[in-house]
Amino acid sequence: MKTYLQRMGRSLQLPVAVLPAAALLEGIGHWLPQNWGLSQFLQVGGTAILSQLALLFAIGLSVGMAKVKDGAAAMAGVVAYIVPTYVLAPKQVALLKGIKVGQVDPAFNAIAGNVFIGIVAGLIAAALFDRFHETKLPMALSFFSGKRLVPILATLVMLVLSVVLLFIWPVLYGALITFGKFIVNLGWVGAGLFGFFNRLLIPTGLHQALNQVFEFNIAGINDIGNFWANKGTKGITGMYLAGYFPVMMFGLPAGALAIYKNALPERKKTTASLMLAGAFASFFTGVTEPLEFSFMFVAWPLYVIHAIFTGLSMAFAAFMHWTAGFTFSAGLVDYILSFHMPIANKPYMLIVQGLVMAVIYYFGFDFAIKKFNLLTPGREPIEADDAPVEEVSTSKTDDKYMIMAKKVYAGIGGHDNISVIDNCTTRLRLQLKDTGKINKSQIMSAGVAGVNVLDKTNIHIVVGTEVQFVADALKQLYANNATVTTTNEANDKPVEKAEPVSDVKSGETDVFYSVANGHLEDIEQVSDPTFAQKMLGDGYAVVPTDGKITAPVDGTIATIFPTKHAMGIKTANGLEVLVHMGIDTVQLKGEPFDLKVKEGQVVKHGDQLAQVDLDKIKQAGKKTDMMVIVTNMPSVSYMKYNVLDKDVKLDTEVVKVTTK
Repeated sequence: MKTYLQRMGRSLQLPVAVLPAAALLEGIGHWLPQNWGLSQFLQVGGTAILSQLALLFAIGLSVGMAKVKDGAAAMAGVVAYIVPTYVLAPKQVALLKGIKVGQVDPAFNAIAGNVFIGIVAGLIAAALFDRFHETKLPMALSFFSGKRLVPILATLVMLVLSVVLLFIWPVLYGALITFGKFIVNLGWVGAGLFGFFNRLLIPTGLHQALNQVFEFNIAGINDIGNFWANKGTKGITGMYLAGYFPVMMFGLPAGALAIYKNALPERKKTTASLMLAGAFASFFTGVTEPLEFSFMFVAWPLYVIHAIFTGLSMAFAAFMHWTAGFTFSAGLVDYILSFHMPIANKPYMLIVQGLVMAVIYYFGFDFAIKKFNLLTPGREPIEADDAPVEEVSTSKTDDKYMIMAKKVYAGIGGHDNISVIDNCTTRLRLQLKDTGKINKSQIMSAGVAGVNVLDKTNIHIVVGTEVQFVADALKQLYANNATVTTTNEANDKPVEKAEPVSDVKSGETDVFYSVANGHLEDIEQVSDPTFAQKMLGDGYAVVPTDGKITAPVDGTIATIFPTKHAMGIKTANGLEVLVHMGIDTVQLKGEPFDLKVKEGQVVKHGDQLAQVDLDKIKQAGKKTDMMVIVTNMPSVSYMKYNVLDKDVKLDTEVVKVTTK
């Protein structure tokens, strides 16, 4: 559960990082004279972002929480958010219940834009993506297989959730309204309780129900309306607003400083950026979401402490009858605007209270973070992806494969962390003592296409079709028990890895055909993440109905791998094409494959490359997908598909690859 909340916190950092800019637009817009067109323009621009906070959370969580970062997860998050916010809108609820819109429970006005709905939508979408994005449906429904299935399932799940919310949401909302009316008569104590529960309910979005009681006219208080209309009693009107100013302008920014101070040295810079942006938004405009959501889930006890401190601030300001008001939020902009309102009572004392709250927040946060070892932003354990990259020293006699091998060797922990070095067509397959000791950033600095940590001891490093040479160099380092030093330890300057020179001809088109009779599938649908994520390049796959495998394109057989399960073809225009027969079939050591070609042989599309025993592959528990990947397609090239997700024959033209 702790790890899950940590992932939530990290996932929310992306949408939260957008909010300070929106808050700044709102603040400046409110600060400028309201009869200026520019002020209204800036306010609308800020509101455009702030009003979509729930949608941003849905997208951020759906992508961030999914094990594979993919746009399909984001699409599912959007769909999951749209369904309940539309189905439970007052107009739709009226239709479902057969009543007039005016008779719909006011609770449903709080569904649209509700952050709780956004968070739930994102979490559900991510879970559905992880579970079903590789699901294959029967042939008649194959178009909806894999990633396309996830948004459909998200729709169905959220429809069920909408039915549940249709009954329980009004009950929750009504209970909070009743509770709010109860604490109205508690005076300054009630103000403190209001502040405490207001903060505590923000993750659910139900804080708006309490706001209705105290800040607007649902219970006759109307603190915001009366303050700005200069109505009511001096020192009383605004008591449910004033206590926020010391928190938002002073307390939370001081808490942000404590979070920064307790960040790990390696994360100080990143944490400083996040905290500074959030603190400025809180102080200047009163938008607290960038700060609150940065620790709300990863360090929830600290958020409870924040809610308690807010309640204390609200109660003390009400007890002292120090009042000020806001229209947008309790930041510097609204403080200055409200300072000269006649009904404001000693608003300058809120600055004194704010300085005290800053001390309380700073030392309170600092103590709690250290005492309970809370994983606030910047205190997350250093993972393989985050570890610093050091330049590995090399010799002038090292070729590019040895340079890559040294960087990988350093990244996986060197000789003492290696158990087995092996490789397949495109990947280093390594068994390590502990994959938790790797430095993923260091490995990626070798120029590899990707790193897949399978479990505690197994890791795949995607190198490409030249993997054999890197594997040989890595084995040499291991056999010699080599110690790879960094430039800080070495005397000679490292040799920079030369950029490969491409011989791909520009302005040319290669036509690709099906590699087998069978069903054509999008490369993103295959069950091997290395191919599905296009780490080696773009292409397509065919699930064959028979074992005849033919050349998908005209060219020359450049490479045949010892295990016979893959070969490389180079076209006259310079494209390097990998034909990979089956998934994870390197372990079969060539038994199902009867090759019909040899290295150096010129082939035309349709010429037989191999006869494959599909039953033997299936009996071994492997999949028969035949993949065609262009491993060196320049970024300026593009693929134009003629067919996709259809049954194809050997002579079916699948795609054209054109270089620009």
